[in-house]
Amino acid sequence: MIIRKDALVKAANFCAYQERTQAEVREKLKSLDVEGDEADEIIVYLIEENYLNEGRFAKIFAGSKFRVKRWGRQKILFELKARKLSDHSIREGLAEIDDDDYMETLKTIIEKKKHELRTEKQPLILKQKLARYAMSKGFEGDLVWDIINKIVSSPK
Repeated sequence: MIIRKDALVKAANFCAYQERTQAEVREKLKSLDVEGDEADEIIVYLIEENYLNEGRFAKIFAGSKFRVKRWGRQKILFELKARKLSDHSIREGLAEIDDDDYMETLKTIIEKKKHELRTEKQPLILKQKLARYAMSKGFEGDLVWDIINKIVSSPK
């Protein structure tokens, strides 16, 4: 078994390299044969020393997945829950996404996909394909349909 100081240093380096969740740190500690109270003590120390901050993780994760991968809130929410973050941290993360940017991104991805599907002549099939694509990116159905109805019905 690794002594506590070694495990603490490795956990701190693990967190310093990039933002982590408590679950990820716990898994890392488990791989170092550190579990139970000792793992809890290390995690508390990492939180107190600001190596580990789930709110910060959620903000960075949500912001980057939205800006870089153009994920919608639903997909980001699902991923944050899968990473076992608290509801408070998830709300903090999702708050990083500006509503105007969100709508503009949704409009952009739908228009881009519409251009890719320009050979589709039937408007209903085109709308279904656009909606399926946008919703698979994690955008909410009501927002998707609002944008699609404005874009497809308007001549371009």
